[in-house]
Amino acid sequence: MIHVRFAPSPTGYLHAGNARLAVLNFLSARAHGGKLLLRIDDTDSERSRPEYEAAIEQDLHWLGIDWDQKIKQSSRMNRYAEAAETLKSSGRLYPCFETEEELAAKRALRAKRKLPPIYDRAMLSLTREQREAAEAGGKRPYWRFKLSDGAVTWQDLVLGPREVRLNTLSDPVLIRADGTPLYTFTSVVDDLDLGINQIIRGEDHVTNTAVQIDLRHALAPHAPQPAFAHLPLVLDAKGEKLSKRTGGVSLRALRRDGIEAGAIAAYLARVGSRRDLEPLMLAELAVSFDLAEFSRGAPRFDPRQLLALNRKFVHGLRFDDVTDRLPPGATEAFWNAVRGNLDLLSEARHWWEVVQGNTEIPDLTESRDVLQVALELLPPEPWNETTWKSWTNAVAERTGVHGRNLYQPLRLALTGDTHGPELALLLPLIGASRVTSRLSMASR
Repeated sequence: MIHVRFAPSPTGYLHAGNARLAVLNFLSARAHGGKLLLRIDDTDSERSRPEYEAAIEQDLHWLGIDWDQKIKQSSRMNRYAEAAETLKSSGRLYPCFETEEELAAKRALRAKRKLPPIYDRAMLSLTREQREAAEAGGKRPYWRFKLSDGAVTWQDLVLGPREVRLNTLSDPVLIRADGTPLYTFTSVVDDLDLGINQIIRGEDHVTNTAVQIDLRHALAPHAPQPAFAHLPLVLDAKGEKLSKRTGGVSLRALRRDGIEAGAIAAYLARVGSRRDLEPLMLAELAVSFDLAEFSRGAPRFDPRQLLALNRKFVHGLRFDDVTDRLPPGATEAFWNAVRGNLDLLSEARHWWEVVQGNTEIPDLTESRDVLQVALELLPPEPWNETTWKSWTNAVAERTGVHGRNLYQPLRLALTGDTHGPELALLLPLIGASRVTSRLSMASR
């Protein structure tokens, strides 16, 4: 059974880039009858906020994503401490005392010598006496993981074969001087403990994956390696990666703009893949979900594509889906009449005002004769979808005016717009009283 996880940090609102990973993890779990873990990576106590955690969950629910289990890393500190002791006892986690200034000086020296700017492992030779002296002087160690020699390889589900040589990397810091465990460490412990066997994340984690595979082997040498899928990062219109730190396309902003949750989820499920964008629900998308169909090239977040998909999505919504979001009193007949002309559901309010309220009529002096005849030939109610055709045929026969010269002034007089829903459907909704009033005003 596939076990995946989505692991947001509650340091800001979800943006389209990390929401995409949530959608893809969810689809992978549902496509294979697996489980999705929501893991809140909140070990950064300075930047993590409960209001962001709540917002993340609200946004996921809005997208239609649910999860089978939730954990918070802040509640697992004892487990991380236990895992750290395992690494210390095996000699793979070692204390360091260099300041950031000292490390910067070392990197500068290595660069001057045209050597790679990796950590020199000087603290591995630290004696017990030297450590005690440093701590007696008020210094507290941070802890680095000693990487293995050689290379780490895996068959990536998106990028294909990957190899990272560990001797080209610095031994990573796993625990800060204040005792806070870092993501590289906590993620591996959680993935091992909770049986995560497929990890879907951004391409920016490729090097990190090599480190975590090595760390995983150090903690549990006989545990099977999970499958990895690294997706190229979604870029904005300028070719820069989406980021909550730069205010990039947050879900909340898209929601405020009136984009449907289903359209966003469907867009994020397919952008960057070989499959066409379709206005499908998540359950439908899960049926054909396949990570192998995603490209190795970075996709662009295209608002125009999203709006086009949103339009298709809105057009397919049933009245029962939108009843509570339409203006009070709006009927199923109204919804069926206008939905095919909407880009955003919020635009329905304008058309409700057209059929049930007041609308501004432009100057139609040039079409006065046609409008006066239309008023004279207006049939009595009740009206239905055939009324428009029989009425306009009668007007055309009397005036000799046909086509655009007939329909355009009538549309302007009745709706105030040059384009819109079919008037055969709108006319019965507007009703004889409003039609008479508007034609009278327009033909004066």
